Amino acid sequence: MTDRLTRLGAMPVTRFMRETWQRKPLLIRHAFKDFRSPVSRDALFALAQRDDVEARLVTAFNGQWRLQYGPLARLPSPRKPNWTALVQGVNLHDDAAAQLLARFRFITDARLDDLMLSYASAGGGVGPHVDSYDVFLLQAQGRRRWRVSRQKDLAFVAGLPLRILQDFRPTSEWVLEPGDMLYLPPGVAHEGVALDDDCITCSIGFRAPRYRELLDPWLDALAQRAVLPAQYTDRGLQPTNRPGRLPAAMVAATHAALSRVRPTPGDAVQALLAVLTEPKDEVVFDAAKPLGPTGFHRRAQRQGLALDRRSRLLYEGGWFGINGDVFRAAADERRVLARLADARSLPAGTLQPSGSVAERLRQWYHAGWLHFADTN
Repeated sequence: MTDRLTRLGAMPVTRFMRETWQRKPLLIRHAFKDFRSPVSRDALFALAQRDDVEARLVTAFNGQWRLQYGPLARLPSPRKPNWTALVQGVNLHDDAAAQLLARFRFITDARLDDLMLSYASAGGGVGPHVDSYDVFLLQAQGRRRWRVSRQKDLAFVAGLPLRILQDFRPTSEWVLEPGDMLYLPPGVAHEGVALDDDCITCSIGFRAPRYRELLDPWLDALAQRAVLPAQYTDRGLQPTNRPGRLPAAMVAATHAALSRVRPTPGDAVQALLAVLTEPKDEVVFDAAKPLGPTGFHRRAQRQGLALDRRSRLLYEGGWFGINGDVFRAAADERRVLARLADARSLPAGTLQPSGSVAERLRQWYHAGWLHFADTN
């Protein structure tokens, strides 16, 4: 298990969460000593060419902004200025990137999203803009100048493929070198420009669910436990001269029936588990060769188990969500599954030979959601 950060430079993470998180930008010099990019330039370019990887190319040649979505079969020369390639979810495809992202698990997995790597030639960037998420910008290679503003005017330049601020007025400026890191909360205007060729920046992003995203799974949870009359009845209905009008009695009766079902904290848990564990669109798990219960248990006992780096497993109370599948675990499953969610692995010798948890984990293995530890 990768060690989580306990300090950001000289600042303990407890103090950072109390005083800085979602409040203000913070520059952290020498956050990572002797830091190197988890992925080389060539490996990053290879990822950008794949159709199962989310990638973008942003160019500003001759003052003209252009945006191209991946797969990126061809990229400009690294010596040509004013372009950048952004590769999302690198942690889903590379172990070193996944391990770097795991260092930031001092913040709940419910918020931790992914690791994006951006490669830029000198002058490359995406223009001044505003993000709706928290982000740590960790410089991995070369230098990048960051300018930041807390301005209220967030209007964009019309007619561009990018949401670039039309009147960016920076109030702070820093040049980051490898190992330096900048934290930005949501809503802070900022601009990053590469000062060198072969500039690589790691963006550790955090998502917050939009309440509208939670609507469908919340309604599903309500529907599953709703106890309602079988259907609307209107014995004694009077003839009408306005057949196109919805009857007031029908509206009142339907409102009364629906009002019997009220959302509970459990509904919120299920909705969040469904949304926050749903894999990204590009993720496809590879099914494993089936193993019987005895064979699976023997290998699990000998090798241990580890979640696939693309799997998302969260829990609250007896409710668990993995890769969009939400369920209520049996009492004898909860301790093991919670341990797996927190550590993302189970050591050898910890799985009981029988019971519902062993069978559940075997099904997850078949689905490609977890692996034997020495083969992950």
